Amino acid sequence: MKTVTISLNSIDKVKSFVNDVTKFDSDFDLVSGRYVIDAKSIMGIFSLDLSKPIDLNIHSEENIDAILEVLSPYIVE
Repeated sequence: MKTVTISLNSIDKVKSFVNDVTKFDSDFDLVSGRYVIDAKSIMGIFSLDLSKPIDLNIHSEENIDAILEVLSPYIVE
């Protein structure tokens, strides 16, 4: 598992993020405080506080580099 911090601060960003993660078979969880949401659930994402960066847990060992490359527009350093 790999964890990165992402920012989804607009509706368009959330839509494109969900489209990007659904391309992969791996499981993705968004963690905000004590809430853990399936990152492929657009309704779940909108239930989070999107004004702050969120942790994304990527449950995959193979093709992690490809996943990170696709998600790079959302990752906060």
